[in-house]
Amino acid sequence: MFGERMKLNQRSIRICWLLLALPLHTVFAQKVSVGYDKSADFSKYKTYTWAQPTKPPTRPMLYLAIEGSIDYELKAKGLARTESDGDLVVVPGGGMEFGINYAVGTPIMPTYSGPPAMDATMWTGAMGASNLMAPYVPEGTLVVNLVDRNANKVIWTGTVKQKLDMEKKTKSLKLIDKAIVKLLKEFPPRKQ
Repeated sequence: MFGERMKLNQRSIRICWLLLALPLHTVFAQKVSVGYDKSADFSKYKTYTWAQPTKPPTRPMLYLAIEGSIDYELKAKGLARTESDGDLVVVPGGGMEFGINYAVGTPIMPTYSGPPAMDATMWTGAMGASNLMAPYVPEGTLVVNLVDRNANKVIWTGTVKQKLDMEKKTKSLKLIDKAIVKLLKEFPPRKQ
């Protein structure tokens, strides 16, 4: 009887440790969500261009690190960057503080003019079309929209959340790279 109680106590202790460790894992995990136009033929896209900002980024070095990571991942997927007239236009956005709008405040990324059109009836994925044009970008969030240049229509959007400590620049850059790899792993979407 005493041995059974010891086993039960040891099991309870293990379960408690697991429950304590689980929230720590979720705190440090990068949260990714994507959505895409299910009518889009992603195989036709071969080139991409970066959208021209209407306002420069407030953290240019951080912007360049993000741009470089996105470029690397898109090139690894067979897309070529062009300075103009790419098949896709990359429109990034991000926020350093909760509640910051793309167009005002202190965004990580530069701001861009109005959003392109989309067909909400053809949208699939975790983000759903209604969330695409959210008026703010929460702290530690990177949003990447890929727009079909000819149709001027968002065909893929991804959001990744990652807390950064700007005092630990090297660690933050590694976290940015990991977050972008995880985000763009979902592009192009798998056939359903």
